[in-house]
Amino acid sequence: MVSLVALWLPIVLSAVIVFIASSILHTVFKYHHKEIRPIPEEDKVLDLLRNVGLRRGIYVFPYCKHGKDMKSPEMIEKYEQGPVGTVTVFPRGTPAMGKFLGLWFAYCLIISFFVAYLAGHTIEFGAPYPGVFRVVGTAAFLAYGLGQLSNGIWKGQPWSGVIKEVADGLLYGLLTAGVFGWLWPR
Repeated sequence: MVSLVALWLPIVLSAVIVFIASSILHTVFKYHHKEIRPIPEEDKVLDLLRNVGLRRGIYVFPYCKHGKDMKSPEMIEKYEQGPVGTVTVFPRGTPAMGKFLGLWFAYCLIISFFVAYLAGHTIEFGAPYPGVFRVVGTAAFLAYGLGQLSNGIWKGQPWSGVIKEVADGLLYGLLTAGVFGWLWPR
């Protein structure tokens, strides 16, 4: 068993590298921007949402309180007329990018910590690079990549965007694996 104390450097460094890589992907290449579109007649829609008192939360439309009611003629008609979707409403005010980036970095650290915990209990001290890379890369990809699939299944996000997020997760998993393989205690 390899202790977490012995893995502090790959934990921190892999989180930093994933943070930097994600920043480059989202600010330089901007290939995720195609999934985000403006609402037609945004000013009118925002006025309407303000007037109905929409607060922070997740909203589904058309709303159906009980699953059994989804088959009622009224609900079927609402679904057929459309639109059908979800809206996430954030608190009022300018988005706090510093807070979001701080939370993203903390998330990267948490993933690296739990990947280290798993690796420390499954990989021997002095293990060769390929063995460390395989286990750590798989665990990190599970955390960063495969969880994104539920956004296409349950949240209706376009599959093109979901696949890009999974590809990002694969890159983050490979970067994490590379750092751990390089810095694995020997």
